[in-house]
Amino acid sequence: MRIGMNELLVVLAIVVIIFGPKQLPKLSKMLGKTVKNFKEGVAEADQDEE
Repeated sequence: MRIGMNELLVVLAIVVIIFGPKQLPKLSKMLGKTVKNFKEGVAEADQDEE
């Protein structure tokens, strides 16, 4: 299942409506930190398995 451009635009529009444009930088920063921590956790789990 692939996500197209239309679906991404709809999701972005919903996020802007719910959180407002002033909160988007904070949300993107929080999302970036979350993804970084997740990747670090996965890498750490892989090292523990070896």
